[in-house]
Amino acid sequence: MATQQKNRRRYAAAAVLTAVLVAAGGVTAWQVAARPDDARPLTTEEASRLALSRFTLYGADPAAVDLTVQEGGGTVVQVHAVVDYRTRHAAGSYRVTGSQGLLDEGLVIWDTGGLGLAATPAGADGPPWEQAEHVPRTGWTSRPYGTDPLDAGLDLAVQLGADRPDNPLLLAQAGPRLLGHDRIDGRDHDRISGPRPREAATSGDTSPLTYWIDAEGALRRVTMRMTGLGTPTTLDFHGPAAGAELPEAPWATAG
Repeated sequence: MATQQKNRRRYAAAAVLTAVLVAAGGVTAWQVAARPDDARPLTTEEASRLALSRFTLYGADPAAVDLTVQEGGGTVVQVHAVVDYRTRHAAGSYRVTGSQGLLDEGLVIWDTGGLGLAATPAGADGPPWEQAEHVPRTGWTSRPYGTDPLDAGLDLAVQLGADRPDNPLLLAQAGPRLLGHDRIDGRDHDRISGPRPREAATSGDTSPLTYWIDAEGALRRVTMRMTGLGTPTTLDFHGPAAGAELPEAPWATAG
């Protein structure tokens, strides 16, 4: 009986992980939205694909991901990276633009504990995750996650993949809703609001997270709404990053 209760708790935690991640990363200013009139509960098949989506992302390891954050005032942050879901490490490049053009750019690494930023090495060539291997320890500016949309998006990106499918029955009980259908890169995707903690699942609001999932259960996009921002943070997943190999140096030299 104790084992059964432990398993139920594990599945329940997995079912609402992505709803809790926003607060777990120190970001409490997430924004719920009114439930659309035409939204409906998921069918058994749709819940099964949602339950599979984090596992298929884990299987795409290392996964190519693009993160876009519009921080207000015309400032846009874009991150192009790969994520290793077995180690929970990610590396890539970032670019910040505003009304006056380019404001900042460089390399970024992150894991479940925080992130590091560095200037692109002079004369560097190759993808950013290879360039990061050659940045000395002193070249990284590291910090824990804060409460801004970029930090929340990075934290969410590195924790989304799971090494097993979620429980579809518990997911369905956590209140995800089918919001509509969209075509992305020539493929059809269901747009689904994320699960929520059980006490919130019966309310009239939807999760701050929205998923785009195809017919095979592959996760293509996730958006996260933050209070005060009209445009959500967007994570786009592009499947396995062929030939990508995350650097060892930034983490091997830490501590």
